[in-house]
Amino acid sequence: MATSPGTPLDPTAFIPVTAEDAARRKRRIVLAWITAVLVLTAAALWLLKRWTDPIRAEQTFHAGRQLMDAARYNEAILTFDRVISLQPSLAEAWVMRGRAHIALYATEAAIDDFTKAIHARPRNPRPLVERGQAYLALKNYSAAIEDASAAANIDPDLSAAYNLRGVAVRETGDARKALEDFNRAVQLAPSADNYFQRGATYVKLGDYARAIADFTRTIAFQPDLAQAYYARAQAERDAGDLKSAEADHLRGRKLDGQ
Repeated sequence: MATSPGTPLDPTAFIPVTAEDAARRKRRIVLAWITAVLVLTAAALWLLKRWTDPIRAEQTFHAGRQLMDAARYNEAILTFDRVISLQPSLAEAWVMRGRAHIALYATEAAIDDFTKAIHARPRNPRPLVERGQAYLALKNYSAAIEDASAAANIDPDLSAAYNLRGVAVRETGDARKALEDFNRAVQLAPSADNYFQRGATYVKLGDYARAIADFTRTIAFQPDLAQAYYARAQAERDAGDLKSAEADHLRGRKLDGQ
């Protein structure tokens, strides 16, 4: 190779390319291609998983609900485990698993699930009500009141929040304050349970006429509710109407199959 005078020499110009160098270069090229293929494959699998997991989660969730309807709670829990592994952000799956735990009297486990649902959907008031009901079952009235109040703040028209708070407040001994919540619950959603709970509160306050009226409304909504007849019978007995009380008590026993 000729060079002009004064031109610096390239120190690599006279180093011959060996077969080993060529092989090394070829291996680098092949390795780069393999790496690129692996990255693209991983990306494709990730995209496929993101696309298919919600579909599989929805199908599995539906199966879990069917198990709940069939009262197969242990199997339902396992099914919702699978849903959660596929789509951890699905708040309703946490709620449903919590309900299954409630049905099996695993209240602490249910509270954990409802808490996960609250974290997944903090602006959804219903998991707060569900957790509050679990706290109520544990007689943790302050926690139940806190959850009910939080739910009512999110949705002021959610009657279940006022019903829950009313029950918890009544259990603390403040029936007068509880009555305010039950009045609101009845106003928002006249229902068997809302009337029943308000009637039970009137009994606590010694207002038997209003209690009887609310238990009568409860029966109108749910004529086969034995508990409503027993409650009305007790209010009638306290009011001095023993004949009506006896008739209601017998009706309740008949509905109970006694």
